[in-house]
Amino acid sequence: MKFLKNHPFAVDAFFESSVVLTFAVPKEQLQQMIPECLELDTFQNKWAFIAVAMVQTKNLRPKGFPEFMGNNFFLIGYRIFVKYKNKEGKRLRGLYIIKSETNKKKMEFFGNIFTHYNYTTTDISLTNNNKSRTIESKKSDFKLVINNTDEDIELPEDSPFNDWKDARKFAGPLPHTFTYNKNENSVLIILGVRKNWKPKPLGIFKYHFSFLDSLKLNGVVLANAFEIKNVPYQWEKGRLEKWK
Repeated sequence: MKFLKNHPFAVDAFFESSVVLTFAVPKEQLQQMIPECLELDTFQNKWAFIAVAMVQTKNLRPKGFPEFMGNNFFLIGYRIFVKYKNKEGKRLRGLYIIKSETNKKKMEFFGNIFTHYNYTTTDISLTNNNKSRTIESKKSDFKLVINNTDEDIELPEDSPFNDWKDARKFAGPLPHTFTYNKNENSVLIILGVRKNWKPKPLGIFKYHFSFLDSLKLNGVVLANAFEIKNVPYQWEKGRLEKWK
């Protein structure tokens, strides 16, 4: 039954909100964290990137099922920006998964049957006021405080990007997600299809992610933060191909 984990059917969802923080890391720090079939997606041949995505999904369900049969979940993902050269010789931009969390046991259960994402369940708290909104988890020990102001949002102070135009090129999630099976020497490719994708820059008051700290990386800086709202999203059926 291992084939079930290879994303055997397409999935539809509606993203009410997708907040993504992208952290720049000297590329040497991340090289050992990705499989040999992938290469880091870098900026200025110096910086590699880890994205932390916090997504409020609505009506998540297998493609073709009616909306009322869908479920609402909060998803948290830690991903490395990578590239993969497929058998046609085309380089695909995408993400390599290093951790996945959700706020409901149902998503953990089914997610771990039909994907390789290794979901765990955690608590999520959302608060909002005029000045800021907060996303936090006591169990996972993370906290993000977002500036609710829309005006004059600047890039994070230590960002390697020169402007928001450059930063937007590294705004997650990217089109593809990759999983490598070393025993079978195969790569699972999942394409995400979205509409009206217009990432909006965010100002960040404060952040702390215990999982990032646990990686013991040096020279990590916040590179950008974006949000998209109210976007239909679809993960296509997974596609397997042999590497080399």
